[in-house]
Order: sequence, then structure tokens, then C-alpha cells
Amino acid sequence: MGWDSKKDVHLDRSSAGSLSRLEVLEGPSGLRVRSEVERVRIVAESLLPGAQMSEVARKYGATRWQIYDWRRRFR
Repeated sequence: MGWDSKKDVHLDRSSAGSLSRLEVLEGPSGLRVRSEVERVRIVAESLLPGAQMSEVARKYGATRWQIYDWRRRFR
């Protein structure tokens, strides 16, 4: 198995050397940059009564620890 360095393609090669599977990775990669306004909105939603941190984090593609950190910063 190996990554083709020129493309976002994962090549799964069998021991005989032939290509048995081609996996194409789609979607954004790398760090997501959020504006301060977006972070404040996510933090505010996480502070609503009955809100579960894991659900809020999943909804916005963040981690619970990111939201905890944002809460601490905005205090």
C-alpha cells in the first residue's frame, strides 16, 4: 500500500504487483479555519440548557476539546 505523492489517491497493491483497489479521497483536507463569530455561535449553542457537547461538536465538525477551549478563551 502506498500514497501517490502527486494525487490524493491511495493505491492498494497486491504482492504480485497488480493494482487491486483504487481509493480516491474527496473533501476538504487540513485544518479548518473558523472565524471568531462562528466560534462564538458554536460556544453559545453548547451553553444552551440541555445541549450535549458531543452533539454540538459533531454538528459543526469540531471536537469537544476545541469547544471547551473556545469556551475558556471567551470567558
